[in-house]
Parts: sequence; structure tokens; C-alpha cells
Amino acid sequence: MSDIYDLVKRYPWLPSLKTYYSNIALRNPLDFLNEIFSSNKSKDLKNRVLNLFTDAFNNIEQISDYSFDETNINIYLILRILLYALNDKILSNRVANIYSKTTYNVLNKENEYNLDCIYKDLDLEVNYEEKPTVYKKIVLKSQEEISRTNFKISFIDYLKLASKLKDDYRKLVNNALQHGYVYIKPESLNRLLQEHVRMKLLAQNIRESTNLDVFKEKLFEIQEFKELYDTIVAIWELKKDEFEYTVDITFKEGQDMSKVFPPCIKEILSKAQEGQNLIHTERLFILWVLNALKYPEDKIINVFSTLPDFDREKTAYQVKYAIKKGYTPYSCKSLKSYTLCMANKYKDKLCLNGYFSKKLQEQRQISHPLFYIQYKQFVASIKTKPEKTNLNDKDA
Repeated sequence: MSDIYDLVKRYPWLPSLKTYYSNIALRNPLDFLNEIFSSNKSKDLKNRVLNLFTDAFNNIEQISDYSFDETNINIYLILRILLYALNDKILSNRVANIYSKTTYNVLNKENEYNLDCIYKDLDLEVNYEEKPTVYKKIVLKSQEEISRTNFKISFIDYLKLASKLKDDYRKLVNNALQHGYVYIKPESLNRLLQEHVRMKLLAQNIRESTNLDVFKEKLFEIQEFKELYDTIVAIWELKKDEFEYTVDITFKEGQDMSKVFPPCIKEILSKAQEGQNLIHTERLFILWVLNALKYPEDKIINVFSTLPDFDREKTAYQVKYAIKKGYTPYSCKSLKSYTLCMANKYKDKLCLNGYFSKKLQEQRQISHPLFYIQYKQFVASIKTKPEKTNLNDKDA
């Protein structure tokens, strides 16, 4: 298994880490940090870890100095300890995203033999066939698109890997399934592994944190680690305001629109800000909404830039395409059918109770998120007038 021994240097999240590098992977974290930061590797380690965090904070889409040496293993283990100690959801998402994106890009460059070794190490039932199988044909305007692959994965393992990705096209019923296996291209399977790696890092934030303060006190006795921790926190505090400003979308430069957004929009923007994955319908909806509000292309693209699978070139193409087509955002009825309505979660009175229409002399329900924004803007304009105006005296 020398192949896996070398592959673990590239992918230290593999289970074989505990087998071939048990001398560091199974050690007490404090003993591991004491030894590593008192060695001649300390300076290089600190620089590379700091660079990784800085890349994440600056929304770089690939770790700038990712390498395939044993130091990469140490960095991964230090990273897990740091994310646990930092205990910051947004920060962890940013770091987990760039790390998993880098993993995905590296996996896509692997040959089929190495991929097979990786899948086996993860105990995934993935079969490779010498002859590629045609598993999908699409005919559109006399153009035929044929999808072929040499790989198929047990539907049980597919479901385990895809459980956190809610996009419709990842559902089992929307994939080629035969005799208990899902036919899948390597890059699609690697995308599932990307999410697996991301969730492994984010798991640091959901572990028992009762003894976190005690553990951090012991960690901070290691001077080199304490300095690294403090530097990361200082950089994050400086970047946080800038980061939050860029995702706090403004309709007009300097005008905060967040107060007039309905819960459905707030929810998706909040998830994007935290670096959570968005399902396909969420992505389409927020894209169409921002386009309808005439946001510049670069601002729309930047909303998606924090997502785990962000690809700037693809996103730019999709944004341009949507703008060209002029798609209309989902209505409230459609949002409810897609379970994207957040009225109950946010206890939003306008969504739940509606408004009184003077023109129709009746209580009306909000039927579209864009009307919600218009209504909120109308109310805000009334409140800013010098003289108070009774809202019911105006046609709504």
C-alpha cells in the first residue's frame, strides 16, 4: 500500500493517515503541537498555516502554497486544532471551503489508478470498468450530447456522500442507476469528496465544547501556537468588517437594502455569508432577484464567491446568461412549493398577515418578494416625510 502512503501526503483526511502516520495522527494534540513547534519545521509551518488562513479571508479560490509533502499532514492536523480553538462558524466555513476546493482541484488531476486507491481507502464501493458506459443522452435542437463514464458507485455510498448536497440533480432519482450502482463521472464523484472533506473540517465546530476554555488555556502555554492563534484572530478581526460589507448587498452604492428584504432573501444571503452551500433553486432565486433589482454583475458574482463550489468563470457565465434572458424571480407561491419561504422562521408580520389595500378595501397577502421590497420602501418613504401620514389613507 505504498501508493496510499504517498497519497496521504496529498490528502491527509484519508483514513490511512492513522495507519501510516500514527506517530503524529494519534498523538495527544498538546504533545503533537509541543513537538512540532519546537522543531526546525516550526517557522515554515506557521507561515504556511498563516498563508492558508489569509487566502481564505481574502476569498482566494485555491491555497497558494499547497504541496504534497509530510508538512501537509502537519498543516492539516494543526488546522483541525485551530478551527476547534477558534470556534467561529463563519471563519471555519471560509477555511473549510478553500481547503476542500483545493482538494477537489487536486483530485481532478489524479490518474484513474490513484483515484481507485483513494476510493478504496475511504471504503467506498466504486467500480472501474475498462470500457466506458453511456449513461445519458440528451438531444437538443438536433444536437446530441452523450455522457460516458468508467466509474460507478454503490447507491448506498452515493447517498452517504450526497446527503448534505440538496440540489435536485444530485437526488438518486435524477441519476443513472442500474443494478444498485450509480454511474458517475470522476469529477462529479470528486465533488462529493470535496463536500466530505469540507464537513470533516466543519465537524470541529459541532464537537463537545464544554471543556474548550480549559483546552485553550493548555494550548496557549505553547508560545508558538499562541502567537499563530493571535495573529489569525487579529487578521480576521480586520477583515471581518470588510467581508460583511461586501456581502451585505446594497441596491444603490451606500444604501443598505437589507432592511427591506423579505425573509426568503435574507435567509439565502445569510447562508452565503456564512459560506454554506446553496441548493440550485436558492442560487437561481437570489440571482434572479438581484438581477431584477439591477445589481451590477460583479456584485452578484461576489455573493456566490463564498460558496464551497464557487467557480468564478462559470458563475460569471451563468450571471450573464440570466441577465440576458431576464428571468423573473419566484413568486411567493413557488417559494413555498420549493420550501424557500421563511415567513414562519422569521415570524415576519408582513409575510404572515399581509397588508391592507385602500384601493380594494381588503386585507391582501404578499404574492411576490419584489412587491414586498416595494411595499417596505413605500412605508419607509412615508416615515421619512416631515409630516406623518396615515398609511391607510394611501392606496397600497
